[in-house]
Amino acid sequence: MTHTPAESLPLIAAIDLGSNSFHMVLAKADHGEIRILERLGDKVQLAAGIDEQRLLSEEAMQRGLDCLRRFAQLTARLPEGALRIVGTNALREARNRGEFIRRAEELLGHQVEVISGREEARLIYLGVSHSIADTPGKRLVADIGGGSTEFIIGQRFEPLLRESLQMGCVGYTQRFFKDGKITPARYAQAYTAARLELMGIEHALRRIGWQDAVGASGTIKAIGLATKAAGHGNGEVTPQGLAWLKRKIFKLGETDKLDLEGIKPDRRAIFPAGLAILEAIFDACEISRMSHSEGALREGVLYDLLGRHHHEDVRERTLSALLERYHVDLEQAARVEAKALEALEQVADSWQLDDEWHRELLVWAARVHEIGLDIAHYQYHKHGAYLIEHSDLAGFSRQDQQMLALLVRGHRRNIPKDKLGEFGKDGLKLIRLCVLLRFAILFHHIRGSQESPMVRLQASGQHLEIRFPEGWLETNPLTQADFTQEAEWLKRVGIVLSVR
Repeated sequence: MTHTPAESLPLIAAIDLGSNSFHMVLAKADHGEIRILERLGDKVQLAAGIDEQRLLSEEAMQRGLDCLRRFAQLTARLPEGALRIVGTNALREARNRGEFIRRAEELLGHQVEVISGREEARLIYLGVSHSIADTPGKRLVADIGGGSTEFIIGQRFEPLLRESLQMGCVGYTQRFFKDGKITPARYAQAYTAARLELMGIEHALRRIGWQDAVGASGTIKAIGLATKAAGHGNGEVTPQGLAWLKRKIFKLGETDKLDLEGIKPDRRAIFPAGLAILEAIFDACEISRMSHSEGALREGVLYDLLGRHHHEDVRERTLSALLERYHVDLEQAARVEAKALEALEQVADSWQLDDEWHRELLVWAARVHEIGLDIAHYQYHKHGAYLIEHSDLAGFSRQDQQMLALLVRGHRRNIPKDKLGEFGKDGLKLIRLCVLLRFAILFHHIRGSQESPMVRLQASGQHLEIRFPEGWLETNPLTQADFTQEAEWLKRVGIVLSVR
């Protein structure tokens, strides 16, 4: 796959649509390192706008869009591939996220990706490991967000364990401190809820172990600064500092009164919830000291973007691991990939499949289309689609996984037209990619490296013509029967296939 070298892009940027805040960083790539030029952030509190039906309110959407309107001034001139926008827990949760994403993409002119909790954890670790000293031991990284908290144990630049829990300072504020009153009883409820969440991962964390603990969020930074101002340490968090801070907030009794050094006014409302979560983490993991890292998700997104431009794409590693795990016939996958790309080249202009993501998606689908065979031969395309959609695939957004799963689902028998149609204007392009994938698979229906004829494809609108060399189909009746049957399947999605 060809990419523009990141160094030749004047600027790269990342936008993090968090549950509490939206942040943007603008940077220059310089010899594989990133120089931050601009940081912008706004407390949007998207998570606070999600109701019991898991619907995002219009007010919360407007707060988010107002913030993105400001960001858009900086991103307007960035070319495709220079900006990556990721949505986290609030957008994972909101059932009507599609509406917000559509409006955000209209505003910014770039695609918004909603990432899974474990993918968020991977990117946080990447940002942290590029921002702190490169020590040889294992480190535990914790990031308390507005709607979720991520945990990673890693060594140098490699995460060994990634977890994401449904607890965050905005969500816990809504549950336990909604009216701003801070009492020991409410704090105890928040602390206990966090301990219960942590029970599911405590054993796995302890089993791997770590030498250093690092915090990577605004909450942890604020707690470190507040305890430092009171003479407890140099900005790191300790059990003694947490105990002092807890007594202090009980004495003050209301979030409005948390006029402590290090706690910005817009963080006061969510501070007690963040403190309860952090104390639960300290107790569950028996942490004696936690330092703070300035780098986290946004920086991780930038380094990941840089890696993609340098052919160090984590998605390649993820797919290789998937192929190995499900014992895919690599030679067959390579044959299908080569034929699918050959077909794409011939119809890219007429079928408007000339974006980089069209090529990437087709390549991925060609490689993984047979993973379901490891489960069972019967309906293996459905097994494969399920595995793709529901696995934690590092480097892939949820939308990537859904689109890839649908191509795998549609590579034989029925094409899931309605599901593909849910992708709006991209739905038709996904159907066309599916058709090209099916062509490549049928072409190599007979496995092995038998001599391949030169085939010409011509596309226009809803028509696809495939031309084989004269007389070839007559001497290869299986292929002829395959394409006769294929014409019937494609008729169902409104595509007319003619084979000559």
